[in-house]
Amino acid sequence: MAIVQMQKLSIAASKKNRKAILELLQSMGVMEIHTDSLTDPDLRKMDTQTARMKYDRRADSFDRVLALLDTYAPEKKSMLDSFKGPEEVGRSRLDQVIKERRSLNQDAATILKYEKQISDLKGVIQKNENQIEWLIPWQELDVPMTSEGTKETALLLGSLPGELAAPDVYAAAAEGLPEPACVTADVISTGNEATLVSVLTLKKDREKVEENLRRHGFARPQQIVRGVPREVIEDLKKENEHEQKHIEALEKKIAEFAPKREDYKVAGDYYRSRSAKYSLLGTIPQSENAFFLEGYVPADQAGAVKTLLGEKFGAVVETEEIAEDEQVPTLLKNNRFSASVEGVLESYGLPTRGHVDPTFVMSIFYVFFFGMMLSDAGYGILMFLACGFLLKKYPNMGSGMKKMMQMFFWCGISTAFWGFMFGGVFGDLADVIAKTWFGYPADGPAIIPALWFVPLNNPMRLLLWCMLFGVIHLFAGLLIKGYEYLKDGDVVGFVSDVLSWLMFLMGLILILLPTDLFEGIAQMEFNFPPFVGTLAKILTFAGLALILVMAERSTKNWVLRILLGAYDVYGVTSWLSDVLSYSRLLALGLATGVIASVVNMMAGMVAQGKGIIGVILFIVICLAGHTLNFAINVLGAYVHTNRLQFVEFFGKFYEAGGEPFQPFTTANKYVEIKEERN
Repeated sequence: MAIVQMQKLSIAASKKNRKAILELLQSMGVMEIHTDSLTDPDLRKMDTQTARMKYDRRADSFDRVLALLDTYAPEKKSMLDSFKGPEEVGRSRLDQVIKERRSLNQDAATILKYEKQISDLKGVIQKNENQIEWLIPWQELDVPMTSEGTKETALLLGSLPGELAAPDVYAAAAEGLPEPACVTADVISTGNEATLVSVLTLKKDREKVEENLRRHGFARPQQIVRGVPREVIEDLKKENEHEQKHIEALEKKIAEFAPKREDYKVAGDYYRSRSAKYSLLGTIPQSENAFFLEGYVPADQAGAVKTLLGEKFGAVVETEEIAEDEQVPTLLKNNRFSASVEGVLESYGLPTRGHVDPTFVMSIFYVFFFGMMLSDAGYGILMFLACGFLLKKYPNMGSGMKKMMQMFFWCGISTAFWGFMFGGVFGDLADVIAKTWFGYPADGPAIIPALWFVPLNNPMRLLLWCMLFGVIHLFAGLLIKGYEYLKDGDVVGFVSDVLSWLMFLMGLILILLPTDLFEGIAQMEFNFPPFVGTLAKILTFAGLALILVMAERSTKNWVLRILLGAYDVYGVTSWLSDVLSYSRLLALGLATGVIASVVNMMAGMVAQGKGIIGVILFIVICLAGHTLNFAINVLGAYVHTNRLQFVEFFGKFYEAGGEPFQPFTTANKYVEIKEERN
């Protein structure tokens, strides 16, 4: 409907009241604060980095605590809980949490200490698991790995490449030793393209034997454990069992804090808001006794802010004129229906000050076109019932999610409307059921007849209506552009850039309609009175003349102006392509109906003559097919409806570039503070 008018406020107040004033403004959430223009060299700013970091750490600690509670004491949640949004808590609850914050901070420290212990214990377990995995190939060794032999013998432990047998190892070790060689070779295990071996020889032959083995790729173990490998493995497993029990005990201790989960949420948001306040505080210039700030407030609330700050804190609050070229934040204000599509507009870009908010007009066309594209009453009914249920059940869902649900609610109603107009209720499901089980004649009339006509039987008729709706949509954009010209008092711009094109295009349309070519495509006749033809020619040539003479009115050279105007006339081809873009209304509408009918036909063919089994198969195929069809075509309708707004509609008048209004407010991640009234 409109862009909210903003008022610029400048505030000067006693330095002793700065925190209280900031907290009040933060709780009100109505002022976007700026301090960049306050550059007096005699003013200084506080260093709030230490305090801000402290509060950030506190908020982060509670985030981690809540994540741990979700792991070790999860709440029972349904699939729909993602729509809940922040939980409302009263101001008294916040005050109580603030009062108990030291105790809650201690809880957080304790829980995080337990988390650290759990992490350390898991590290020990993982280290032991790795060592067990490494020791398993050595578990057949019946002496400690640190053993070096006896008084007269030497024990060599290691690996050789490939899979070898004991005789092969013996042969490699005994090379060059006098026969019989005093060498004993045992294979501990084979695998991973290596053989683990133990070789026992006399100490005097040790160097020779090890040299022989190294020529064959012998390598000592990368790590050595004290004790017999099998016994070490058992000890490690017992240690892991003990550590696991310790972990479970710590997890239970963490879970015991679950009853305070809501307090931790409030505390986390409290510290987040404190951090935001100190972040702003560090940007505010101040003198020895006063501080200064300025910003934007919705004009209808500026008086209340000024009065409140003045009466409560003795602050000096002045209103300032906003410069013509000053960038002012944009806040939209629309009725409940139109506000639902504000997210679509924001994704393209917000309007700037002095321009028109197109949300109201866009919302009507958006819902209208979405319904035409999906155009199945069954899908539409399901959509608006589901969205209505979610909106009713979760009134506190986030603003963005709520607007989206409201948008799809209205789109669902539009879809149901167009479905009944075109005779589509889950395709032709009623007809298929009647023909499959109740003997309804195959050539009988539709059980749910179309209130208007069936697009599959007359697609050209629908195409013409789609193009007509497209022309209306484009003209609406052009008229908004004309309204902006008139609002700014630019009558010449209105006549040159808007009225001229309306006349030219309307004249061309009236000339085209009665032609044999168009009547052949439309399969209908357009019999206008003779004066209409004359009027069409007058409109066409008058509009053409205005475009030629006035489109490039800033050019002083008349020859160049006419040539550039002629080039602008060539832009009529873009209008043609824009109108043809609305054929997507036909394409997506037909796609929904055709796929739904194919699903029904397949289900009927499979179910024919199979009794109760056939009924079950029919239901399964219909559920799967219609769910897939619904999902694909809802996405398609959403994407292409957006495109019609962004490219065709906005292309005729809209210039984005506004920055969203971002008031200084509480940083709520988990809860919403609700002011209580006595």
